[in-house]
Amino acid sequence: MSEADLNLLIALDALLAEESVAGAARRLGLSASAMSRTLTRLRTATGDPLLVRAGRRMVLTPYAQEIRARTTNAVQEARAVLSPSAAALDLSTLRRTFTIRANDGFIEAFAASLIAAATADAPQVCLRFAPKPEKTSAFLRDGSVDLEIGVLGEMGPEVRVQALFRDRFVGAVRTGHPVELEPEITAERYAALSHVVASRRGRTGGPVDDALAALGLKRKIVAVVPGFRAALVVALASDLVALVPASFIDGEAGRCGQSGSAAIRAFELPVQTARITVSQMWHPRMDADPAHRWLRTIVLAVCRRETSV
Repeated sequence: MSEADLNLLIALDALLAEESVAGAARRLGLSASAMSRTLTRLRTATGDPLLVRAGRRMVLTPYAQEIRARTTNAVQEARAVLSPSAAALDLSTLRRTFTIRANDGFIEAFAASLIAAATADAPQVCLRFAPKPEKTSAFLRDGSVDLEIGVLGEMGPEVRVQALFRDRFVGAVRTGHPVELEPEITAERYAALSHVVASRRGRTGGPVDDALAALGLKRKIVAVVPGFRAALVVALASDLVALVPASFIDGEAGRCGQSGSAAIRAFELPVQTARITVSQMWHPRMDADPAHRWLRTIVLAVCRRETSV
């Protein structure tokens, strides 16, 4: 029985990820003609066209879609087998790009510190922060993301989870806002204020609204924006009240310095809401990877230092 050419797995993974001969060639540093010849070999080996023309672009066949995740997993497993042991990991020469998927609040609060800590150990490492419009484990499973940061959702039973810190929501207003003169912000007063809400999906309700509803109260929401930074910008230029994580306020103050942070006034909410546990999540195939373990250690250390956990 003839042996399969396992080198073709790398090319197959690139082709399925890019859905383009030219894109796969760029990813692997090959010429388009060389990648085209490799595709021909892959078609012969699999007995399937894999990529077919659809107008001006290429699309995956049903079989190619079926094996895409399996191919990525196989490549990742092979790299883990052939990677050096933890003792042999040399951070000073490590060349790797790690993709971290997180929402804008986490990126705003922690990205700068994470980059500084990572590059201090491994100067040739690159951290790529990807947006997180929804909760899904698909990116961890297909290997396009190394770490997922956020509140644990429907991520699947196989995903590894480590708590980073606990957070809470606070109110935020501009300096000089009328509520600064009030000794205490009651639930009634808070509900009566005009609010700007951050929601990627355009939602207006949440735990704070549930707590207010239990008291027979309802917030006056006059604006919905896609992220915490946008909510804070709107609040600082108006009399609206923003609802943001405390870690986001702390990160904003740290970036702005004392003079800049003086524009931000945060206050505790007059209703009780559950605290939020922010975690880092990864696929189990990365458990034993020395470089990935180092990355997880850096993320944990920075988050706990910045939040004083």
